[in-house]
Amino acid sequence: MTFSSPPRFAAPNTAPADLLGAIDQAGRQLGAIRAAIGGVIFGQDEVILQSLAAILAGGHMLLIGVPGLAKTRLVETLGVTLGLDTRRIQCTPDLMPSDILGAEVLEESESGRRSFRFIPGPVFSQLLMADEINRASPRTQSALLQAMQERKITVAGQDRPLPAPFHVLATQNPLEQEGTYPLPEAQLDRFLLQIDIDYPDLEAERHMLLATTMAAETPAKPVITAAALQEMQDLVRRMPIGEKVVEGILALVRNGRPDTSNLDIVKNYVTWGPGPRASQALSLAARARALIDGRLAPSMDDVLALAGPVMRHRMALGFAARAEGVTMERVLDAMAKSADR
Repeated sequence: MTFSSPPRFAAPNTAPADLLGAIDQAGRQLGAIRAAIGGVIFGQDEVILQSLAAILAGGHMLLIGVPGLAKTRLVETLGVTLGLDTRRIQCTPDLMPSDILGAEVLEESESGRRSFRFIPGPVFSQLLMADEINRASPRTQSALLQAMQERKITVAGQDRPLPAPFHVLATQNPLEQEGTYPLPEAQLDRFLLQIDIDYPDLEAERHMLLATTMAAETPAKPVITAAALQEMQDLVRRMPIGEKVVEGILALVRNGRPDTSNLDIVKNYVTWGPGPRASQALSLAARARALIDGRLAPSMDDVLALAGPVMRHRMALGFAARAEGVTMERVLDAMAKSADR
């Protein structure tokens, strides 16, 4: 893939010197945040990096991994470290939408006057953890759609804004399929990143074993406030991005759609590809990743590093892929190699 346009940056409202100073300061703060989280979560450096990128980009994330890989603890640690008001819901088949959103109750005063009062649910928080989200029924899952997209909910015909910032961090166990409800495509698309958590390596697991069984575990500690996090999120959107990177993002995303792809593996095995939200997610997440490293602007390396988490839940393989053993990771790898030429 070739890019003929010269690099062009867009940060019209920010002087370069001011932007550079803000990025340098944010980079130091984010280094402290990564160290604080790494002191609690062992052997998951890339997962921590991607999780911070999702939050800095202002998005939601879906954590998928087998039991025991500290998915729940990662979310709790992020909430404490970033100074966010965190609530947790344990998703079960009998969970109702009102258990998440809240409900109006009829009250009667001492004078006998009756009126409705709204009791807010756990969605009115800055960080909502939906544990084992695929155990909730489709009706309950759909209760989060408006909240995730519009940062508000509508109850009894009245719009109620959610706190800022607002993030949904959901976990999912890929092994237990009995009694689960797959997330619909519309809801999957609202997650900025899908982060697959694998087993830690030997040294990390040894460190984890000793740190968690020989002494009191290190608790998470606040590093920044929610207001400081919002300033970083605003900084991400003000960061410049080169025209070459923009072209690379668009080419990569469009190459994942069967009707516009130039890759046989996509044309033959992919049923539907990523929509425009994938391009938006890649742009924001790449800038967030650059900010974490203290860099002024993202590169194609940032885009390629995040291509899997951004697109794997926004694409679907057909029956031919299943029959011939073609995996989504193989498709994404081919797309990344094509973009890196």
